[in-house]
Amino acid sequence: MNGIETKKEAEVMTGTEILPILPLKGTVVYPFLVVPLMIQQPEHTRLVDEALMRGSRVGLFLQKDSDIENPGPEDLYHVGTAGNILKMLRFPDGTVRFLIQGLNRIRIRKFTANRPHLMAEIEELEEVIDESVKMEALQRNLNERVKKLVELAPYLNEEFHISALNQETPSKLTDFIASNLNMSTEQRQKILEQVDVLKRARTLYQVVNKEIEVLELSQKIQAQAASELGKSQRHFILREQLKAIKKELGDTDDGGEVDEFEKKIDEAEMSEVAEKAARKELDRLSHMSPSSAEYTVSRTYLDWLTALPWEKSTTDILDLKKAKKVLDEDHYDLEKVKDRILEYLAVRKLKSDIKGPILCFVGPPGVGKTSLGKSIARAMGRQFSRVSLGGMRDEAEIRGHRRTYIGSMPGRIIQSLKRCGSNNPIIMLDEIDKLGTDFRGDPASALLEVLDPEQNDTFSDHYLDVPFDLSKVMFITTANWAEPIPHVLRDRMEQIQLPGYTEIEKLQIAKRHLIPKQLLNHGLTKSHIGFVDAGIKTIIDGYTREAGLRNLEREIASVARKVARKVATGTKTKTTIDAKAISKLLGPQKFTREVLVRQGRVGVVPGLAYTAVGGELLFVEATKMKGKKLLTLTGQLGDVMKESAQAALSFIRSNAEELQLADAIFEEHEIHIHVPAGATPKDGPSAGITMAVALASLLTERPVKACFAMTGEVTLRGELLPIGGLKQKLLAAARAGVSTVILPEGNRKDTTDIPPEIRKQLKFKFFTDVLAAIKFALDKPVAKSSKKTGAKARKG
Repeated sequence: MNGIETKKEAEVMTGTEILPILPLKGTVVYPFLVVPLMIQQPEHTRLVDEALMRGSRVGLFLQKDSDIENPGPEDLYHVGTAGNILKMLRFPDGTVRFLIQGLNRIRIRKFTANRPHLMAEIEELEEVIDESVKMEALQRNLNERVKKLVELAPYLNEEFHISALNQETPSKLTDFIASNLNMSTEQRQKILEQVDVLKRARTLYQVVNKEIEVLELSQKIQAQAASELGKSQRHFILREQLKAIKKELGDTDDGGEVDEFEKKIDEAEMSEVAEKAARKELDRLSHMSPSSAEYTVSRTYLDWLTALPWEKSTTDILDLKKAKKVLDEDHYDLEKVKDRILEYLAVRKLKSDIKGPILCFVGPPGVGKTSLGKSIARAMGRQFSRVSLGGMRDEAEIRGHRRTYIGSMPGRIIQSLKRCGSNNPIIMLDEIDKLGTDFRGDPASALLEVLDPEQNDTFSDHYLDVPFDLSKVMFITTANWAEPIPHVLRDRMEQIQLPGYTEIEKLQIAKRHLIPKQLLNHGLTKSHIGFVDAGIKTIIDGYTREAGLRNLEREIASVARKVARKVATGTKTKTTIDAKAISKLLGPQKFTREVLVRQGRVGVVPGLAYTAVGGELLFVEATKMKGKKLLTLTGQLGDVMKESAQAALSFIRSNAEELQLADAIFEEHEIHIHVPAGATPKDGPSAGITMAVALASLLTERPVKACFAMTGEVTLRGELLPIGGLKQKLLAAARAGVSTVILPEGNRKDTTDIPPEIRKQLKFKFFTDVLAAIKFALDKPVAKSSKKTGAKARKG
């Protein structure tokens, strides 16, 4: 309750008197009731202190506007209550709480002071008391209505009714009821200003009756809502009550959110099917309760539909010279990719409605596949979005979840379009060769529709369930290895090989891009550090062995960190990074030219392999020992590679006479072929010629000529068949220090794509006959003079 009646009647003031005025915010104090109050303003705190120390009364007057911090005389009602402060408490935050007892009604005659607080001359208001039968009947009726009110109102208890019955006079009864009734401060002030007790009782009687009607109607609404919604939807009752109240009051909902969606649908420029679905969903939304779980699902669906760029496109930059300049700024070489993009822009300039190409960049890590996608987007003036497919196993990541699931959302393609805000962005699907599959579906199969230009103009996401045109999107996929990609998916993409970089290309890229980037990242300038070509070449040859550039960038960053440390400790001289400085900063070289170390050994032949990380030099070792006729293969070889070894042995045995081998050597010896790096799985037919030469070298005891390497598939008839990944293999041969490479005749046409510096460094020998290749590769027999000479030969 807002007030507590004292048992004995407080002392009543008479006549006129000057009192300090305490403004009240939102609280009306009635005579003979004790009310707790709280104040924060310093001047009001001093007023209460002085009144408590002197035992004087204060005038309690309601503010007209509770937002005013320092009210003046014109901001107060002029009828209030004289009060006596009973108790006061101070709190650490500076607030003061006190109990005050109302005494009688007073009116302000005039204000006498404004500082330090308001002072006013006040007069007591005499009540007009009617002791007729009419007053007694009204008092009884008021008590009866209060009893009814207590039964309906949850904020009143039975003690309130008992206290009301125990009031001695009608005046005290009306003031007690008014202080506890649920009504506005203006109504409370109106009752306080009424000095005629009969009129005051009538006004209060009307207020009590209105409150009872509202409570009865609330119970009726609650019963109606409960019967309509049923047991499973009782949490909607409060919202239905509000609806029913608005209906009774004639206040209809303005439907602001529905109108907002209506406007968004008009502005979205959707397709006819999508707009029909959106309006149908909007109609469902308008009949739902906002507190319903379905309401949130429906609202989120409309948000997605209206936020998608159905007809919003960015304008392509069709200036071919400008596009080529941007591509050249960001990447060195990669002419095939640049030419393909410029060709697309040229056709786009002539025919505006051409569908976007679907490209697949295949190459080892670190050659710039992902960054190339960003550069293409910048050159064309399009938005860019990257979607990582590595390890993705759920088909719903591509096509979205159906809306029946909790927390469902569109797939990554639709999310990318919303994020870009245009329907013609460049979307890069990264690591497409590392897609997985499990019980949740096959993402690769879901991509069949996305990456098919004949189908993706009606791409349907499970969440949206309406077609969206992806034909304007330019899809670029990346892969380290094309073989893991399903054939039907690979057939939909235009593959562009990014085989790796030569030493000269790496040198240029380091000077143009990597070194400036690392200097900027480490806060260095050209006055602190200077790289010379010899130093960069030393890093490339001795500290990295890769087709891409990531390790090269790491080593350059390591050099920059060490120089930055010198600069930070006060060194002011410029550090020149040459070959000598590299060995001091990075330590001993991590890689050596292995082909030079292992040359001149019988049964050891360097071959060339193509892996997901680029081309590699792969040694094949063969040895024989006394034993049964047996072929042992080790080095974690795949089935195809094992079959190549068996075919190579069969070829050598069938041509033993040509190679001047005795038949007994095969019957009395066990042959073991091993491919080092046994922890790495190996497979493929291109090591056939390497194994055949290794067996011939072992059995004839003639080593392979110095700095030779080879690749090619062999048949039982002695034919040397062409292989793939030639450029990557030749780059690896150049990095390893090979001078001569034996290749199938069928690969002669592929050497036109080999960089000039590689063709200059390597000598190509083409063969169609395996026996001729073997005779060309083998050197003279090793001299058997002494153990010391043999040891020197083995040492190479």
